Amino acid sequence: MSYKTNEFESFNKNNLDDYLKAFSKEFRKINGKQAKAEIVLVGGAAILVNYHFRNSTTNIDAYIQTNGHIKEAINHVGDHYNLPNGWLNDDFIKTSSFSPKLREYSKYYRTFSNVVEIRTISGEYLIAMKLKSARDYKNDISDIAGILHEQIKIGHMITLNNIKEAVINLYNSWDAIDEETQKYCELLVENANNEDFYNDLRNNETHNRQLIIDFDKKYPHQLKNDNIDNILKLLKNSKK
Repeated sequence: MSYKTNEFESFNKNNLDDYLKAFSKEFRKINGKQAKAEIVLVGGAAILVNYHFRNSTTNIDAYIQTNGHIKEAINHVGDHYNLPNGWLNDDFIKTSSFSPKLREYSKYYRTFSNVVEIRTISGEYLIAMKLKSARDYKNDISDIAGILHEQIKIGHMITLNNIKEAVINLYNSWDAIDEETQKYCELLVENANNEDFYNDLRNNETHNRQLIIDFDKKYPHQLKNDNIDNILKLLKNSKK
């Protein structure tokens, strides 16, 4: 696995819908108006749609279901707008954060070209997904803090019990989250209204990400999905 050193930051609140609309037009052009696609936005894209604490995401992760040809439409739009490979993808379904129940707990967002329905994951269900991955070199932990804080501001506070219920609904048991992450989740809920705590999390993630980037430059092609966490721990210990 080669860790990206030049993150693409073109997906934001202002252009996300434009790219989804362009994709939907291309999908209809290729497949006809009888073809349908349903896209459930997760990860950074879901945060852009539902919240305001993040400005951008590097790609659009989604749970995609369709009776038409979709990769051709994705590639055509990517080529036209010079987007990175996999700008819209469902790769996350191979990860531990995926659950086939996601659609059930998603909410409607928009329909484009009368053929593509966009839905999103938000609130405690998005937190549950973030807990399942819990990578401290990505935005997982700070995203949880951001969601909790913003939910308080809009008057819909998310409790620890809400989160546990969401985890159980998606992954069958609260124990699907490892014990260390469970305890950290309690800390996140306790500090949900602490902006300094959120900023500290973001700074820590940025530092960890830079450690990974520097390692990848020094030792190309050594990072793998199954060793990145252990390598990060070693790197952090070596800096102490």
